Amino acid sequence: MRRLFPVTDQTAPTTSGQEREWSLDELAEAYAYPPPAPGEPRPRLRANMVSTLDGAAQHDGRSQPISTAADMRIFGTLRGLADVIVAGAETVRQEQYRPARARAEFAARREAAGQGPAPAIAVVTASLDLDFSLPLFTSPLVPTLLLTGAAAAPDRVAAAEKAGARVVIAGDGMGVDPARAVRALAELGHTRLLTEGGPRLLGQFVAAGVLDELCLTVSPMLTAGDAQRIAGGPSVPVPQRFALMSLLEEDGFLFGRYGRA
Repeated sequence: MRRLFPVTDQTAPTTSGQEREWSLDELAEAYAYPPPAPGEPRPRLRANMVSTLDGAAQHDGRSQPISTAADMRIFGTLRGLADVIVAGAETVRQEQYRPARARAEFAARREAAGQGPAPAIAVVTASLDLDFSLPLFTSPLVPTLLLTGAAAAPDRVAAAEKAGARVVIAGDGMGVDPARAVRALAELGHTRLLTEGGPRLLGQFVAAGVLDELCLTVSPMLTAGDAQRIAGGPSVPVPQRFALMSLLEEDGFLFGRYGRA
C-alpha cells in the first residue's frame, strides 16, 4: 500500500487509500527543492538516509540490506533533483560509488532548472586516499569533485587532478569544514545539495548547523548489533527541531521528509 499523508492531517491519505505506484513525476513534485528566494541563491543541503526500527543505519557495513525497491526509487529521484551529491570517502568505498547517470525521466525537469544532465559527485576526503582508476574518476558525465583541506598531501592532489577530478579546498588544515564545504559548492553554482552520508559526515553537517532537510526511510527491520546510527560524532548542545513536510508509506516502510523548523 502506498500512501502520502499531508502534514496537516496525517490520518487521511491524499489518495483515499488507493493502492497504486507513485510515478517519478509525483515523487519529484513531493521532494522538489523550494524555489530560490530573490537575490543570491542560498544553498540547501538535504540528506537522504535509511534506518531500521532499532536505529541501525547499516547492516554488515552497507545500507542496501535494510533498503527496499521503493527506497531506491526515492533515492534515484533525490539524485535526479540534485546539483551535486556529497558523500564521505569511506561511504564511497563501502558502497562502491559510481558516477551519477543521466536519466531521461528527469531530463526536462533538469533542463528547466538550468541543471546539467546529471549531478556531480563530491567526495569529502582529508587524505585523498581513493582509487583514481575507478569509473567515478575515469568516466563521469561531469568531473568528480574532491572536497579536502589546504594541508592535503600535494602528491595526492596532483594524482587526483591528473585523473580528471576537481580538487576543492574546504578547510584550513587536513580536514574539511562542513560549513565551508557548503559555501564552496555554492560558489561553483551547486545550490541543490544532497548528502548520502555516511553517518560521520552527516553528524558533522548536523553539528555545524548547515543541514536544512532530512529525507529518512524507516525500515521495518530489527538488526540489533552495534551498527552506526544515521548521524555520528559529538552531540549538539541543544537538539535541533525539524518539522515533518510529508510522509510516504509502502509495505511498512515509512519515507519521511523533514525540514528545519
